[in-house]
Amino acid sequence: VQLQASGGGLVRAGGSLRLSCAASGRAFSRNAMGWFRQAPGKEREFVTAISWSGASTYYADSVKGRFTISRDAAKNTVYLQMNSLKPEDTAVYYCAARISSVVVTTMSYDYWGQGTQVTVSS
Repeated sequence: VQLQASGGGLVRAGGSLRLSCAASGRAFSRNAMGWFRQAPGKEREFVTAISWSGASTYYADSVKGRFTISRDAAKNTVYLQMNSLKPEDTAVYYCAARISSVVVTTMSYDYWGQGTQVTVSS
Protein backbone atom coordinates (compact mmCIF):
# COMPACT_ATOMS: atom_id res chain seq x y z
CA VAL A 1 0.00 0.00 0.00
CA GLN A 2 1.35 3.39 -0.98
CA LEU A 3 0.14 6.94 -0.56
CA GLN A 4 1.83 9.36 -2.92
CA ALA A 5 1.45 13.03 -2.05
CA SER A 6 2.20 15.71 -4.63
CA GLY A 7 1.48 19.33 -5.46
CA GLY A 8 3.62 21.11 -2.92
CA GLY A 9 5.79 24.06 -3.79
CA LEU A 10 6.71 27.65 -3.08
CA VAL A 11 3.94 30.24 -3.09
CA ARG A 12 3.52 33.80 -1.85
CA ALA A 13 1.27 34.65 1.02
CA GLY A 14 -2.32 34.88 -0.18
CA GLY A 15 -1.73 32.34 -2.90
CA SER A 16 -3.15 28.87 -3.44
CA LEU A 17 -1.95 25.32 -3.88
CA ARG A 18 -3.70 22.03 -4.47
CA LEU A 19 -2.23 18.89 -2.99
CA SER A 20 -3.09 15.43 -4.24
CA CYS A 21 -2.71 12.07 -2.53
CA ALA A 22 -2.95 9.06 -4.79
CA ALA A 23 -3.41 5.68 -3.15
CA SER A 24 -2.21 2.45 -4.71
CA GLY A 25 -2.10 -1.15 -3.64
CA ARG A 26 -5.68 -1.23 -2.44
CA ALA A 27 -8.86 0.78 -2.72
CA PHE A 28 -9.59 3.33 -0.01
CA SER A 29 -13.16 4.05 -0.99
CA ARG A 30 -14.42 2.87 2.42
CA ASN A 31 -11.71 4.45 4.53
CA ALA A 32 -11.31 7.70 6.37
CA MET A 33 -8.44 9.81 5.08
CA GLY A 34 -6.69 12.89 6.31
CA TRP A 35 -3.93 15.44 5.92
CA PHE A 36 -1.39 16.36 8.55
CA ARG A 37 1.54 18.76 8.53
CA GLN A 38 4.82 19.20 10.31
CA ALA A 39 6.69 22.48 10.48
CA PRO A 40 10.41 22.63 11.32
CA GLY A 41 10.97 22.06 15.02
CA LYS A 42 7.32 21.28 15.67
CA GLU A 43 5.27 18.16 16.12
CA ARG A 44 3.11 16.78 13.36
CA GLU A 45 -0.40 18.19 13.61
CA PHE A 46 -3.82 17.43 12.23
CA VAL A 47 -5.02 19.59 9.35
CA THR A 48 -8.15 17.99 7.93
CA ALA A 49 -9.94 14.68 7.44
CA ILE A 50 -12.74 13.28 5.35
CA SER A 51 -15.14 10.39 5.74
CA TRP A 52 -15.25 7.53 3.27
CA SER A 53 -18.32 8.98 1.55
CA GLY A 54 -16.99 12.51 1.53
CA ALA A 55 -20.10 13.68 3.34
CA SER A 56 -18.24 14.60 6.54
CA THR A 57 -15.17 16.77 6.77
CA TYR A 58 -13.18 18.06 9.70
CA TYR A 59 -10.71 20.92 9.91
CA ALA A 60 -8.23 22.33 12.36
CA ASP A 61 -9.27 25.80 13.48
CA SER A 62 -6.14 27.27 11.93
CA VAL A 63 -7.20 26.28 8.40
CA LYS A 64 -10.98 26.43 8.62
CA GLY A 65 -12.44 28.56 5.85
CA ARG A 66 -9.22 28.47 3.83
CA PHE A 67 -8.58 24.78 3.15
CA THR A 68 -10.92 22.25 1.56
CA ILE A 69 -10.51 18.49 1.53
CA SER A 70 -12.20 16.33 -1.08
CA ARG A 71 -11.88 12.86 -2.52
CA ASP A 72 -12.44 11.06 -5.80
CA ALA A 73 -13.21 7.41 -5.07
CA ALA A 74 -12.89 6.40 -8.72
CA LYS A 75 -9.34 7.76 -8.81
CA ASN A 76 -8.49 6.58 -5.29
CA THR A 77 -7.27 10.12 -4.64
CA VAL A 78 -7.74 12.73 -1.93
CA TYR A 79 -7.19 16.42 -2.54
CA LEU A 80 -6.37 19.40 -0.35
CA GLN A 81 -7.19 22.79 -1.81
CA MET A 82 -5.33 25.47 0.12
CA ASN A 83 -6.33 29.10 -0.39
CA SER A 84 -5.26 32.33 1.29
CA LEU A 85 -2.02 30.69 2.34
CA LYS A 86 -0.04 32.21 5.19
CA PRO A 87 3.66 31.88 6.09
CA GLU A 88 2.62 29.84 9.13
CA ASP A 89 1.20 27.20 6.76
CA THR A 90 4.77 26.37 5.76
CA ALA A 91 5.35 22.69 6.53
CA VAL A 92 5.70 19.22 5.09
CA TYR A 93 2.20 17.97 4.38
CA TYR A 94 1.40 14.29 4.80
CA CYS A 95 -1.64 12.37 3.67
CA ALA A 96 -2.82 9.43 5.71
CA ALA A 97 -5.44 6.71 5.55
CA ARG A 98 -7.20 4.59 8.11
CA ILE A 99 -8.20 0.96 7.82
CA SER A 100 -11.38 2.02 9.58
CA SER A 101 -14.12 4.14 8.07
CA VAL A 102 -14.31 6.16 11.30
CA VAL A 103 -12.79 9.62 10.98
CA VAL A 104 -10.46 10.78 13.73
CA THR A 105 -8.46 13.94 14.19
CA THR A 106 -5.65 12.26 16.07
CA MET A 107 -2.56 10.54 14.68
CA SER A 108 -4.35 7.17 14.65
CA TYR A 109 -3.91 6.52 10.95
CA ASP A 110 -2.57 3.27 9.53
CA TYR A 111 -0.94 4.38 6.28
CA TRP A 112 1.15 7.48 5.66
CA GLY A 113 2.49 9.13 2.53
CA GLN A 114 6.01 10.47 2.17
CA GLY A 115 5.07 14.13 2.49
CA THR A 116 5.22 17.13 0.19
CA GLN A 117 6.82 20.45 1.10
CA VAL A 118 4.72 23.61 1.13
CA THR A 119 6.57 26.89 1.59
CA VAL A 120 4.71 30.18 1.86
CA SER A 121 6.76 33.34 1.58
CA SER A 122 5.71 36.63 3.13
